[in-house]
Amino acid sequence: MASLFSTRTLRSFSSELLSCWTYAIRRIRDAFRENKNVKDSEKIEELVSKAKENLEIIHRQVTIGQMYATQKLVIESPGKT
Repeated sequence: MASLFSTRTLRSFSSELLSCWTYAIRRIRDAFRENKNVKDSEKIEELVSKAKENLEIIHRQVTIGQMYATQKLVIESPGKT
């Protein structure tokens, strides 16, 4: 029963990580659209710096997600019947 609980916990964590990833991608696209007309070089440097910080956060989240990856269930594997 304990292993079932930990599997559920890991799947929940994995699902939350996917939601975070989806949010990050959406936020990146929105930020590019919002700032596509910025011409001020100082503002551009500030935006690039902020983007680099966000990229580091995404890299950390991916690393954490890989550390706690779960195996797919039999029904999730394509072509296996």
